[in-house]
Amino acid sequence: MKATLKEKEKVAKGTLLAVFDLLGEDVDFQPGQYFFVTLLDPPYEDEKGPRRHISVVTSPNERGVLGLCTRLRDTAFKKSLAELPVGAEVEVEPPKGKFVLPDDTSRPYVFVAGGIGITVFRSMLLKIREESLPYRVTLVYSNRSQEETAFLDELRGLEAELPDFRLIPTMTQDPGWDGESRKIDADFFRDYLGDGLNDRTYMIAGPPPMVAAMTDALAEAGIDEQNVIPEKYSGY
Repeated sequence: MKATLKEKEKVAKGTLLAVFDLLGEDVDFQPGQYFFVTLLDPPYEDEKGPRRHISVVTSPNERGVLGLCTRLRDTAFKKSLAELPVGAEVEVEPPKGKFVLPDDTSRPYVFVAGGIGITVFRSMLLKIREESLPYRVTLVYSNRSQEETAFLDELRGLEAELPDFRLIPTMTQDPGWDGESRKIDADFFRDYLGDGLNDRTYMIAGPPPMVAAMTDALAEAGIDEQNVIPEKYSGY
């Protein structure tokens, strides 16, 4: 289906939020899903072509739009997206993917996000807030620095608003940050989550090396594999 770029916003250093107007189409999706977007007549091209899949960062309750958020890199697709003018037309395919907010609200959840992996969790948290859903969520969010951390202020606002949401940010290379700065490992999870680690479900989203490292850290902390749901985001 056709869509047009409705708005663009820099939400962190090197990170672009792009919201597409679906031109009257009413698309249902679950928070955590992704969609394919094809740029039409892009200014830059490479062998990978102009079609990519990107996770939805907006809420499913924002009807008639789909938002994506991406790190800007020196690739043809990303350079073209960065230069795309508001009103430009693209092709959008229906959302897909199984990494979604689970239906079960009886177990606490730990969302583990590295960098741009925050996109899926933002969509989930917005839905939880908007529909007053009874989820208990801890978000562990790792970045190099505050200026590279997308939606940090928004997430702090959600923490103040939602009684069952806890935000644990860590900045691993920011001398101006006075909070947690460790890389996430088994001791990190033990220190912040305490006992009953296997009473929670862990959802991990980020670049493949980060997801692999988090999966290993959870295993080292004694968390059963059945309680871990990973999602890897490759660069494009």
